[in-house]
Amino acid sequence: MKKVLTIAGSDCSGGAGIQADLKTFSAHGVFGMSVIVSVVAENTSRVIDILDVTPDMIKKQIDAVFEDIEVDAVKIGMMSTPMGMKAVVEKLKEYKPLNVVIDPVMYAKNGCPLMKPNAIETLIEVVLPIADLLTPNIPEAEKISNIKINSTKDMETAAKLICHMGCNNVLVKGGHAIGDALDVLYDGKEFYYFETERIDTKNTHGTGCTFSSAIASNLALDMSMPQAVKEAKKYITTAIKHSLAIGKGHGPTHHFYDLYKNGLQTKQI
Repeated sequence: MKKVLTIAGSDCSGGAGIQADLKTFSAHGVFGMSVIVSVVAENTSRVIDILDVTPDMIKKQIDAVFEDIEVDAVKIGMMSTPMGMKAVVEKLKEYKPLNVVIDPVMYAKNGCPLMKPNAIETLIEVVLPIADLLTPNIPEAEKISNIKINSTKDMETAAKLICHMGCNNVLVKGGHAIGDALDVLYDGKEFYYFETERIDTKNTHGTGCTFSSAIASNLALDMSMPQAVKEAKKYITTAIKHSLAIGKGHGPTHHFYDLYKNGLQTKQI
């Protein structure tokens, strides 16, 4: 069985973060592991507080996984502090895993900040260069590239700018735009476009976490980057289409819709 590690924050309400990542891994038939970098007291409506795990404990969790288990892909989500980021990068440079997918989580779905303002520079200078794929949404891509995004052309420009900062591939997600949900992948040479009809729902808590985890799972299953994104786009679209009206705010996506509807399918293991 393929094995995928998530390094991210814990969402006690279960819709995003580590919890969403592990559900997504399971839905893809891969074995999920986790390194928790922050404990987030949040729900579908608000973020109450964040407790960051010490850099030493972050590194020890990573050591615990890699000294014992082969890792086929790594998904990195919320990293709140510069010191936490540096701890993660130090260890991943030591272990050199394949297929590192980074979702540069800056804000919760309700707009609450999840990354300290002084961490943006560290994200760009230290974290981006280890990414096989970076998956910013439009506000995150604007912050990183320092340009305003109002069109597909702007998404392409931002992807190029971010790619030149050191990561191998960039996927600018268009979920915050108007019209159909268009995502633009740039591999340093070519653009790939993934478009689906926009789904009218407020229940989108954890979509970024889920999408990036699906891509990491597909890469672990030996798909090419464009194919991994294409299949993950199908998965997240289904999860949003059948999202759950849980909580008073932005409800979660349905990570196991296909499983509940069709039963357990045979996956590559």
